[in-house]
Amino acid sequence: MREVTRPELTLDLHARGKLSATQSSAGYRLMWHLFKRILMAGLVGLGVLSVIAAVWWHSIDLASQPLADPHTRPADLALLRDAVPEQRGRILVIVTSTERAGISRQIRAGLELTELSRAYYTFLANGYAVDIASPQGGSPPVRIDDELVEADHAFLNDPDAQRLLQHTLPLARVDPGAYAAVYFVGGKGVMFDLPRHPDIQRIVAAIDAAGGVIGAVCHGPAALIGVIGADGRPFLQGRRVAGFSNAEELFLIEDAHSVFPFLLQDALVGAGAQYSEGALYLDHTIFDGRLVTGQNPWSTWSVAEGMIRALGHAPVARERSSEELAVEVLQAFHQHGSSAAHTLRQQHPGADKRLLLLHALVALMQGRIGDGYRLQALAHG
Repeated sequence: MREVTRPELTLDLHARGKLSATQSSAGYRLMWHLFKRILMAGLVGLGVLSVIAAVWWHSIDLASQPLADPHTRPADLALLRDAVPEQRGRILVIVTSTERAGISRQIRAGLELTELSRAYYTFLANGYAVDIASPQGGSPPVRIDDELVEADHAFLNDPDAQRLLQHTLPLARVDPGAYAAVYFVGGKGVMFDLPRHPDIQRIVAAIDAAGGVIGAVCHGPAALIGVIGADGRPFLQGRRVAGFSNAEELFLIEDAHSVFPFLLQDALVGAGAQYSEGALYLDHTIFDGRLVTGQNPWSTWSVAEGMIRALGHAPVARERSSEELAVEVLQAFHQHGSSAAHTLRQQHPGADKRLLLLHALVALMQGRIGDGYRLQALAHG
């Protein structure tokens, strides 16, 4: 049988094909038009956000608070110009010798410069000579922060201070009878070589028995773990202490449990101490008789001056740094709310804007969006 072709069917198919092609072309044009509009809207939005960000950044005016002069020398420090004239004794400063740590030595350890330099000049200004010791002696590893205050730069430019630091006494050679106090500088390295060190045991027990003062900041209190006091009891048992908190450690190093032999807060509690925790990265210093401990680097000034008080003297008066003023504003924020913080901020126009912004960033990273917004507003004054 022959196949019969129907002309009207052929025409209908051609028409449908043209219609389909026309519809497809129109659809592509519509999609491209929409894509261009979305792209343009995105670019405009990005531009607007960039302008807003630039205006916001300019409004903070960080240039109004220049960083400390890196050429600062000890003679430039008002603290030393107002130093007491008499010599009251000696204070032993103990630092770590551990440079790298962790399972694969991936953690840069060492001591924290700011926790050494600020205490060092506090002790000198208040009439105490300083010696520095470490487990191995010699030159210990040092971690230097990006933003330093005048005292930190002065320490780096101080030949006498650098001589002490480059030639630390080995702990085995330390005579504790020569010192009125001992101060443990923090830094991650402390967690590895100072806890349960036999010479630490000897030094702390002797200074404690003689009525001396024990001070430590940040990771420094780790050195006191395992120490037995003059009364034969664990030195930390029942004592109120501060030290780098679990929250602070885990915020910076998520796998801290596997990096360190222990978390400091847990170890202090395990040693029988009554651990006191303050806000993240703010000064929190605890006084328990002749034991003075601070939670983190921002506690250094108050720990050092607290040790002077425990030694029976009023610390030399000094002007607080912009960093300390910012810490006070942040403490008001955490303890009393945003309104109280803004009121205090008006009283402290010199409060460090960079530190205020850093805490805003910490809040945002923790998912506290509202706190992040309110904290960044404090940087504007």
